Amino acid sequence: MKNVGALKRLGIIFLVLLNIGCDQISKDVVRKNVTPSDYIQVVDDYFILTNVENTGAMLGFGDTFPRMVKIILLQILPVLILVILLFRILRKKHLNKWSVVAFAFVIGGGIGNLIDRIAYGSVTDFFQIKLGVFRTGIFNMADVSVTTGVLLLLFLSVQNKKMEL
Repeated sequence: MKNVGALKRLGIIFLVLLNIGCDQISKDVVRKNVTPSDYIQVVDDYFILTNVENTGAMLGFGDTFPRMVKIILLQILPVLILVILLFRILRKKHLNKWSVVAFAFVIGGGIGNLIDRIAYGSVTDFFQIKLGVFRTGIFNMADVSVTTGVLLLLFLSVQNKKMEL
């Protein structure tokens, strides 16, 4: 029985590290090969590759905050939240495997962006999708991880509510 718990914890750590690795490698490739503010059409004008440094959070939120407020809100607070979340899912005995995957994606993506904020003072964003009137902000692989994890958690939550009815 202890082996199952240890295996689960190793799986969580592996998924978190996989998400961080994909994020950091993709950002490194973009930093080295894409000139800042380039506009590279990967798939016509639907999928764009660029290189933008975001000193705020999602969609630049907090970009104009004073330096100390940014450090507290965009570095210290997220570190605390992610460490607590990781500790809790590592210790949780009865967590469904898809919840584990979802939390690992959220944590891995969050850590990926935190690494950038701490190491560079900004987060490298580089993808944009344009489909008719639908247009995303510029994002990165950490954002994809966090969004995937959150959407999976929402889906699981809705499924659990349906099963209770």
